Parts: sequence; structure tokens; C-alpha cells
Amino acid sequence: MLQVNYIRENREKVLEGLGLRNFRQPELVDEIIKTDEERRQIQTSLDNLSAAANSSAKQIGELMRNGKKEEAEALKAETGTNKEQIKNLSEELSGVEAKLHTLLVQLPNLPYHLVKSGSTPEENEVVYEHGEPAELHEKAIPHWELTAKYDIIDFELGTKITGAGFPVYKGKGARLQRALINFFLDRATAAGYKEMQVPHLVNAASGFGTGQLPDKEGQMYHSTVDDLYLIPTAEVPVTNLYRDVILKEEELPVKNTAYTPCFRREAGSYGAHVRGLNRLHQFDKVEVVQVVHPDHSYQVLEEMSAYVQSLLQELGLHYRVLRLCAGDMGFTSAMTYDMEVWSAAQQRWLEVSSVSNFETYQSNRLKLRFKGATGKTQLAHTLNGSALALPRIVASILENNQTEKGIRIPEVLVKYTGFEYID
Repeated sequence: MLQVNYIRENREKVLEGLGLRNFRQPELVDEIIKTDEERRQIQTSLDNLSAAANSSAKQIGELMRNGKKEEAEALKAETGTNKEQIKNLSEELSGVEAKLHTLLVQLPNLPYHLVKSGSTPEENEVVYEHGEPAELHEKAIPHWELTAKYDIIDFELGTKITGAGFPVYKGKGARLQRALINFFLDRATAAGYKEMQVPHLVNAASGFGTGQLPDKEGQMYHSTVDDLYLIPTAEVPVTNLYRDVILKEEELPVKNTAYTPCFRREAGSYGAHVRGLNRLHQFDKVEVVQVVHPDHSYQVLEEMSAYVQSLLQELGLHYRVLRLCAGDMGFTSAMTYDMEVWSAAQQRWLEVSSVSNFETYQSNRLKLRFKGATGKTQLAHTLNGSALALPRIVASILENNQTEKGIRIPEVLVKYTGFEYID
């Protein structure tokens, strides 16, 4: 959530940033500024009345101590009016604050200055490409045929149990899943991330804190009886560990990692581009999250991007890095890098990771602050990244490493799988 002080003091800058996102609603920004001015005026009146009431209370006490009961009772009668005004103003202030909050949550984050305008994935910038496409034999097939051939993932069985988008992993397919999870967690902890095991359901306050609510409620599975949401990513519970927390500056950066299943409704997703593992309703992912000093967050973003790339390099995958244009970024992000792996069998790029800097957008919602040496508190910056999401990584490994002998397991995973080939 954008800070209202910044909006008030930088109206034109805010409109320009929102315009890059194709979010052109100057009337909403002006309504926020107007409502905030109303809030400040009420707050000033309330503060003045409260100060006068406190002063009168002291005078009444002094008069009573000096035996001036009649004067004290007269002053008490006057302050009775003040108390009624204070009550009315307090109720009015609560209503205006609620209205301001409703308006503020409608604004997306402002893009960082390196983020270019644009509205479609085709307008994203390719900032780096690594490796060469795998050369496959002439009988190479896409992963949904490979999984059936080697009986390692069963999509129809998952549909029978639950529905489309919930596959069943079998035998070496299940072992490969577990191998990747352990590999990603081991690499994350070696890189200084503290492993956390977190709930897979969160309350609405957690969803609001990281920006999934009220923007993405239609994409989340909702347990209405208990008003809990299945997590779309470990980012939500991990970042919410620090909701309403004031850290010490020397505690920064905070680095956490977690493996969780992820649940996404992905309403309206259909067609060949979502076939097989390309898009699922339930999938596994290892997430990395950092809480950092605002002065260092973009340096950290580059470090997190490099870290995710190192995983792709160890797996021997041909990939590219995109800096998303303003219109293709998530609602809460100030800048995002996407990592895409080339699928030689499908002849297309598959997104396998997003690494984002949210600046203070999440921390303002979370009330996540840190205190420096001066004792002053300020909002921290939050970042997160997929390191990595498994489905498309598995699809890429299966497709790019298929041989006439079988599917070759990347060397770094063999000690985790216990086998070199799926055959």
C-alpha cells in the first residue's frame, strides 16, 4: 500500500508512475488526497479538543483542592460539551480513516525508475540469456507424453481424485520432486537463508499484508467456514511472520526460505499452453524472502536474481532473464525479474521464477518497521523470489534431457534421486 504522505506530496509523480502501469485514475488519487486532508483536519480538531479537555480536567482538580466547588462544577458542565464533541469527532475520524483505507488499497505499487512502460508480456525486456537450446533426437516428445511413457506422473488419476490441475507423481517422478525440493532447500540454507516451516492456510489479515487481498481473492481457494485461505505461495506466511514487528537495524537483512505446496485457482486457464505441468492448481515451490534496509533493496534484488540463476545453471538449463514492463508486473511489485527456461520439445519459453522488490508496499500494510541507532522507526523493504517452482522445472528437465536411453537426471540431483536415468 502506498504511503498517503508520499501521495499528497508527490501527486504528479504518483500519476506518472501509475500511468506507466496503464492505471490512469487521477480522480482516485485526488479523492485520496481530499479524504486525507479531511482526516487531518478532523484529527487536528480532535487533538485540540482533547488538549482543552485535559487542561480543564487539571483546572477542575485544582479548583476542588482549593475549595472552589461551584467554579469547579461550572467548568465541569462546560467540559461535558467538549466530551460529546470529542466522541462525535472520534466516530467521524474512524469513518474517514476507513474510507481512506478503502481508497488506498485500490492503488498498485509505483514502478521503479528502471521499469519501462508497456502492457503485454511481449514488451518485457530480455536483460540476459544463458546457454544454448538442448539438441534433441528426432523422436523427442513433450513432457506430458514422456510422463505417460515412463509412468512417472498421472494427470488422469489426479483428475479422478480431485480435478484437472492436480497431478499424481509416481515412482521416479515422486523421487524427482523430492530431490528438487531438497536440492533447492540445501542451496538456500547454504546461501544464508533460514529454513522455516509455515502453515499452508492463512487468515485474511495475512492475505492483506502481502497484497493477495483484496486484489487476488478470486485466484485463491477460500475455506469459507473458517475464513481461511490456502496459500498461493510461501511468500504469504513467511512475510507475515514479521507483521506488526519492529526489528533492530542490525538484524537486517532477514533471510528466510520455505518449501510449501501452493494452491491457485487460475480461473479461466485453458488451452494447449497450460497442458501437462505448464499450469497447475496445486504445485510445489521453494521460496526465498528477504526483509532489508531500504538503501540496499535493489542491490539485494540483483543478488537474489543471480542466486536463482545459479540454480538454473547447476541444473544445466538454457534460460533467459526478463525485466517486466510496468503493465505486466504484479499489483504489489516495484520491479520484477522473471526467469524463463527454454523447452526444446515445446519450442517455447516457460516461466520458472519471479523475483520482486516490493519496496515499502507490503511493509506499510504489514506495519513492518525497523529502528535505527537514532531510535527512529521506518518501514523496511521486502523482497521475494521463487527458488524454484517445480512444475515447469520438471517439465524442462524431462524434455531437455530426454535421450533414446531415457531421461538423464542432472548431475547435481543424482545424490538426491539415487538414480541417473528415468527409463
